[in-house]
Amino acid sequence: MSAPDAQPGTSGTPDWAARADHAARSVTRHFGRRLLFLPGTHLAASVRPSNHSPFQPWNYWWQAHYVDCLVDAGLRELGSGSRFDGGDRPSAGELASRVVASIRLRNFLRYVNSYYDDMAWLALAVLRLDSLAGRAQRPGRRRNARLQKSLSPQFESASTDDMGGGTFWSTKRDFKNAPATAPVALHFARTGKRERAQGLLDWLDATLFESTRGLYLDGAWIKEGKLVLAEQVYAYNQGPVLGALLELGGEANLARAAALVGSVAEHLTVCKPDTQGKLVLRGEGTGDGGLFTGILVRYLALAAGDVRLSAATRATARELVLDTAGALWAGRMVRTHAAKGTSGKYDDDGWLVFSTEPQRPAAETYPVGTAVELSTQLQAWMVLEAAARVQ
Repeated sequence: MSAPDAQPGTSGTPDWAARADHAARSVTRHFGRRLLFLPGTHLAASVRPSNHSPFQPWNYWWQAHYVDCLVDAGLRELGSGSRFDGGDRPSAGELASRVVASIRLRNFLRYVNSYYDDMAWLALAVLRLDSLAGRAQRPGRRRNARLQKSLSPQFESASTDDMGGGTFWSTKRDFKNAPATAPVALHFARTGKRERAQGLLDWLDATLFESTRGLYLDGAWIKEGKLVLAEQVYAYNQGPVLGALLELGGEANLARAAALVGSVAEHLTVCKPDTQGKLVLRGEGTGDGGLFTGILVRYLALAAGDVRLSAATRATARELVLDTAGALWAGRMVRTHAAKGTSGKYDDDGWLVFSTEPQRPAAETYPVGTAVELSTQLQAWMVLEAAARVQ
């Protein structure tokens, strides 16, 4: 199957849904694998190519975003009536459920770990998976309710009045940051704990908001009785803040959301001649940073479709999504690499490899012979799914 470029009957309009399907196949076929060869399990390898040793790097929160991407594909499957990977292969929703169950197995029969941001990302993804299951009229929501029951108290206990509010990053409880506070706020907002969510957003605004750029800093410690800021600005921290502001709504929150979209467009895009004036978001490297831009784009897509925001703000959000997706797609490369797909058969649909940075081609960031990290490929898939939603 060749990579899709345009919709039939249109004059060059990108078919973002088909492109997202292609990215989904590349990730699930080339990174997806059973856990310890156990039937019915499914996780994604952290890097490819890799051996099949059970002692692989374990990135809990990357798997949570894998679930989120599969839910995106599952929602499109419901709309189109066809599976992203063909009729004889598992649906995206089925794979997502396998991943959730396999995370528990891999994490020593529990969902709780030492990082509250990890747990929050999984809890958010599973809320969406439950919604997909409900729309598809599929069983399985009871199991996920147990997951929420396990993780929700963790968020309550980590969101304290120390440092004036916010959520601790880890069980060490020595650092509060946006990576934990923002997704926990969004989880609170989506599970009916609106007051708690608003309190966390207000803490972020009072403590980590940097007014010069209109963006959120990374976090804060108490050192020798004084509040000390971690002043890095990361793309992904802006995303769940934006999502929580939109989820709660209200005049003040929506005004903050609109301002945040503008700040992202001004400060987190790349300005190079080859972008030709487009709003292409910067990339933030490999490892965990390989997910950062994709997470931001997920929530920009929500802003692009939110009629409570001004037409200008929605247009900016949409442009950020589509221009970043266009850059990633233009820079893709195809690797010939036979891999066992989810059906158990060796099948090569053309392994699409996407760049770590939207403004650079994949051939530069992943030269021939180098291993490819899951985080960066999930990011590209996430961005293409967002483009399909705002198209």
